[in-house]
Parts: sequence; C-alpha cells; structure tokens
Amino acid sequence: MHVAVEGLPALGKSEILSVLRLYYPDQVAVFPELVKEVAGREGIDLFRERDRLSEAIWAAVPEREQGVRDALACGKTVVEESHLGVHAAYAAALGDKLFLSQFQKREADLLWPTAFVRLAAPVPVSVRRQAARGDPQYAVPPDVLVRMLAALDLWHARRRSDLRTVDADRPPAEVIADLAAPVGLVYGPRLAGKIFSYLFLLGRPAAGKSELIQFLYQLPTEDRARDYHLGRLRVADDFPILWQIFTEDDLWEEVGRGRLHSRRAGENYAVADDRLWPFLIGKLRENLTHQPAGPGETVIVEFARGGPTAYRDALSLLPPEILERAAILYLDVPFEESWRRNLARYDRARRAGILSHSVPREEMERTYASDDWVNLAPTPTGYAVVQGQRVPYVTLPNVPEPITRDDFAHRFRPALGRLWDLLHAR
Repeated sequence: MHVAVEGLPALGKSEILSVLRLYYPDQVAVFPELVKEVAGREGIDLFRERDRLSEAIWAAVPEREQGVRDALACGKTVVEESHLGVHAAYAAALGDKLFLSQFQKREADLLWPTAFVRLAAPVPVSVRRQAARGDPQYAVPPDVLVRMLAALDLWHARRRSDLRTVDADRPPAEVIADLAAPVGLVYGPRLAGKIFSYLFLLGRPAAGKSELIQFLYQLPTEDRARDYHLGRLRVADDFPILWQIFTEDDLWEEVGRGRLHSRRAGENYAVADDRLWPFLIGKLRENLTHQPAGPGETVIVEFARGGPTAYRDALSLLPPEILERAAILYLDVPFEESWRRNLARYDRARRAGILSHSVPREEMERTYASDDWVNLAPTPTGYAVVQGQRVPYVTLPNVPEPITRDDFAHRFRPALGRLWDLLHAR
C-alpha cells in the first residue's frame, strides 16, 4: 500500500509520521515531503526561487520513486508526507506557471499513491499552529492556503482520488489512531496466521483464569505470539456485567422497589434469577458481534458456568462465525480447591484492594458444584461439537496453583501449543 498524507501546514504531518516510523518499524516506510527535503538540502527559498525549486524537484523525483518501489517490494506500507499534487496546488495559488506546465506534461508518468489521507482543520488553526511552530521560512499566509485548498480539491476531483479525511483539530492521540487505521497499521509484529482470534477461557470461579490473563498481559506482544499464539489481548468477561447488575439492585433496593435479579449473601451477592446466565452470554454476544477480533488481536472470552447443561447452553448462544474461529482452554480445578482459592483471593483483596467480591458458599454449591464440561469434552484434548462447529479444546488441570513466571510458562505454553495444533488440524 502506498499512501500520501496531505494537509495544511503545521497540522502535524511530520510529527505524526515520525511516530508511525518509530512505532511500526517493520510495517511502514516513511518518506518525508519531497519539496521540503529538496529545498532544505539545496538551500532554496520556497517562495522566491520557484524556478530553481522546480528544477531541483524534477531532478530528485527518480530517486524518490525508486525508493518507494524498493520499499513496496519489501512488503512495507509506504507513507509519504505530501505529494506533487499538493505542490501543484501551491503553484496554482502562487501563480507559478512554469511548474504547472511541467507538472501537466509529467503528471501521467509519475508514480502516484494508491490512496490519499488528508489531515483537515480550518485555515485559522493552521495559521495559529504555524505561529506556534516559530519557523518563518515555511510560513504560508491564509489567502494562499485558501487558494491552494481550492486547487487541490479540484485536482483530486479530476483524478477521482481515493481521498480519506482525518480531523486534525483534536487531541494528538486521536489523530494518530485515526491515521493508523486507514493506513492499515497494526501495532506489534505481523501476526496474521500465527494467533488465535478467539480463546474461550473457561472453568470454575478462582480456577486461575484471571491470573493467567494477568501473566499474558505482562508478556511482550512478539513473545506472546511466538510462545502462546496470542496477539494483542482484549478480554470479554461477563463478571463486570454481573457486578453492575448487583450494584444496580442495590440502587433499586435503596429507592424502595426491591432487588430485581440478586439477593444479598453476607458481604456479597448471589444470583436470584437464573435467567441472568443466558442474559450475560447475550451481552457477550453483542460485544463480540459489534467488535470482532481485529488483525493481530486475540479476544479472550472468559466466564464460569455450572449445572447439567451449563457450558453447552452458553456456547450454543454464541454466533457460529465466532465459534468457527475459536478454541477453548478449560482450567480444571476441583470444587473444594476452587472454594479455597475463592476465599484466599477475597482475603488478599480485603488487605490490598485488588478484588472486592467472592462467590458465597451457598452460590458456589448451588451453581458451581458440578458442570457439564466432561460431557461436552470427555477427553483431555479434542473437539467439542457446538452448533455444528468442531471447536478445539484442551482441558488443563490447574493444580497446584502457579505462582512464578516459570510456573505459568511451563504449564500454559505447551497447553496452548497443543490447542493451536488442534485448531490447524481440524
């Protein structure tokens, strides 16, 4: 892909492209503005030495085009700051007939980007930022900017350019994010074909799901992809949704209506309406449908269920197109161990403020004493058939509790490796 980033002066083109070069070194080749590069190298005044500038630009074009071709041949996305169409628009605004006549003769033979991205902001914003930049050599007055934009719009209309606009009158982080998207950049190494799109992380409460996620988050993206087949992580967890329902019930109780979906159990809460369980999966389904796994991303879908058909019922409510790209890691922890960790986790939280909730004993016994995982997945590894999809799974005993980084690595790297092999042997 070959993209040119255009726009009025001082809207951040150079600065943003420097950020792209720094953060996406393996994906992008950034080329500075040719006109400014030539003028700086040759010591040319942009406004007073137009003929000399034109001669220097045309002399530099072949080397620039070869550099672009070489970068494209290496599989990189080429991002150029500005392009000669912008310089032609400035030439029209300044009455530079020599460059315009030369441009019209050469335009068809030039190597043009496949797409253009415009950083857009009102002319007064550009004028104010130019003053703040404090570089009078490149300052352009507002009347010239207005004429230039009109000429540039006509040029794009004539070419029917693929022109996309990014609002540059916003905080810089938002501008950078919106620029990286149309350019097609994904932070981290190129991970296509190397990572899980969706990893379902299942098991009883306190089986170690959150601890595993915390360990994975601490790994560099490249190491996580190489050793665990996981990309940039996004977690879809139904517990925060459930907790919000609990706290909303507190408010209903406070205003006199009474609790709607839960009841108090000591210092915590218990589910009073079992229809909450499919409701929570429905909320996860909305999340996954509206924001599917993107390039280089792994979505970890985390939840716990109990009962004679619990996991089959939950998985059957998820979209087939998600299940088709998913794999399941079930952390197997006996009930009493789950309860012990549940209590220990809560005690640690009360001291350190890490976690404010544990599952009450009556809820643990009623909901999580048993589940249907062994019926859905009777062997340690294999394929669970859900909605006609053969979803690969690994059941991993997570006892004793892993503590050190080596504990996590020795247990989970082989398990996720087996899961990856199952996904690709399907």
